[in-house]
Amino acid sequence: MEFFTYRLPNGIRGIHRQVKGSVAHCALVIGAGSRDEHPDQYGLAHFTEHAFFKGTEHRRAWQVNCRLENLGGELNAFTTKEDTTIHATTLRGDFAKAAELIADIAFHSTFPDRELEREKEVIADEINTYKDSPADMIYDTFEDLLFADSELGHNILGRKASLMRYDGDAIRAFTARTHTTDQMVFSSIGNFSAKAAEGVAARYFADRPATVRGFERAAPSTYALFEKTVVKHTHQTHCIIGNRACGIGEEQRLPLALLTNILGGPSANSLLNVVLREKNGLSYNIEANYTPYGDTGIVAIYFSSDHSNADQCIGLIESQLQKLRTAPLTARQLSMAKKQFIAQLAISSESNESYMLGAGKSLLIHDDVDTMEQVYAKVRDLTAAQLTEVAETVFSNMSRLIYK
Repeated sequence: MEFFTYRLPNGIRGIHRQVKGSVAHCALVIGAGSRDEHPDQYGLAHFTEHAFFKGTEHRRAWQVNCRLENLGGELNAFTTKEDTTIHATTLRGDFAKAAELIADIAFHSTFPDRELEREKEVIADEINTYKDSPADMIYDTFEDLLFADSELGHNILGRKASLMRYDGDAIRAFTARTHTTDQMVFSSIGNFSAKAAEGVAARYFADRPATVRGFERAAPSTYALFEKTVVKHTHQTHCIIGNRACGIGEEQRLPLALLTNILGGPSANSLLNVVLREKNGLSYNIEANYTPYGDTGIVAIYFSSDHSNADQCIGLIESQLQKLRTAPLTARQLSMAKKQFIAQLAISSESNESYMLGAGKSLLIHDDVDTMEQVYAKVRDLTAAQLTEVAETVFSNMSRLIYK
C-alpha cells in the first residue's frame, strides 16, 4: 500500500507513506485560508501563520525557531486561499520532535503583543516587496477582478492599514472559527512504519478537543468578461489572459491540467514558449498556469515583453488558443504530451516533501489519495476530443489585464 491513512478520535485525519532514507517530512494541513476571512479580516490568515512562530505556552519565540534548526532540521509554513500549512523536515530520528513542535505552535501559541507588533513590520516589508514586483502583483489584481465580490478575490497578504489593527484576540477568534479539527490533516513521510507515525500523531494531536466547522464557503458569483489596462510606468508590459475554470473535484481538472502544460508549462517546447520566445524573440517570460480551488479555478497565461511587442504577443497567444479549441491534437502530439506530463509528475514526486504536502492536501479535500500509478493511468486514458472540449469551454471569452 502506497499510503496509510488513519483518523484520531477528535477528527484529525492522518496519512503516512514509508520510504527509504534518513530524512523525514511532516506537516499539519489546515483547511483555512484567506478565503475564510470576513471582509474586515483580510490578511488575517497570513498574519496568523506568522504569529504561530512567536511563542507558545511552552516556548519563547527564539526557542520555537531554534528547536529543529539546532538539530539541522527546518520548520516553515505557508498560507494559500484555502489552506494554511505548517511543515517540518528533520532526520528520521527527530520526527517525533518535529510533530510535537507543530502541535505546540498550532494549538498552544500565545500570540504575545510585543512579538506581534514586531512581526507586523516584517509583513509590511513583505507587502512592499510584493508591490515592487509587477509580475507577482498582476496575478492578484487579475484574481480580484475575476472573483470580484467574492472571498476568493482579495490579496492573501492584505493591506498594511488593516494589518496594524490585528491583535492576539483577533487571531484567537479567527482560529477558533476556522481551525477546526475536522479540517486538519497530519501528513508524514519517512523511513518508519505507519503504526509509528500514527502513534506519534496520537501522542501530540489527539488531546485537542473535537471541533467542527460551523460555516460553508460561499460559491463565487458570476462575473463579467473584462479587458483592463493599468498604467504602472513599468519598463515592460505585463499581461495576463485568463478565465475561471473547473474546481478541484471536477472531471475536467486533469484534461485542463494537461492542456495548460501543453500550452505554457515549464518545458522549453511548450507551445507559447516556442512561438513567442524561440521563433519570434518577443518575450523572455511566458507561462500558463491552472489553479484549482474547491468549487472553481483559474487559468492564467502570463507574459512580459517590450511595450512595442505586447500586441503581437497577444495575437500569437490567441492564435494558439484558437487552435486548441478547434483542431484536436494528432495521435502523435497527444502521445508525446502525455509522456512529457507523466514524466514531469514522476520527477516531482521524487521530492518526498512535495509528495507529502500533496498527499495531505488531497486527503483534506477528497478524503482519499490516488497513487501515482492511478494518476498516470488517468492521464493515459485522456483523449484528444476531451482536450478540445475543455479548451472550447475554458479558452473561449478570455479576460485580459495589462500593466504598462
